[in-house]
Amino acid sequence: MTAMVYLLCLLTVLGCMVLLDRRFRLVLWRATRRGAIVLAAGVALFLAWDLAAVAAGHYRMGDSALMSGIELGPELPLEELVFLVFLCYVTLVVRGLVDLLLGRRRQSPARREES
Repeated sequence: MTAMVYLLCLLTVLGCMVLLDRRFRLVLWRATRRGAIVLAAGVALFLAWDLAAVAAGHYRMGDSALMSGIELGPELPLEELVFLVFLCYVTLVVRGLVDLLLGRRRQSPARREES
């Protein structure tokens, strides 16, 4: 059971970000297409960075009993991809929260028409 602890922790915090995003309509529940594009671009950038580091021999997958052992590629564990998604998503959610707290949220064109 301990082999999935890290992955389950990552999925739990990712789920918490989804709930926070949904509650306050910060990223994917505010502008789904734009948010998904930015999220995918961030993940792609960091994944390319990881793959370059693996190819250059700077990165090696650690041996931990808490990891699933599932590899997406040589020296690229599944947990790394989930972490990159979480990292990019949490950045977008925090930015949305800061904008919300500072009152800098721009209204979407559909909301402006309703006002």
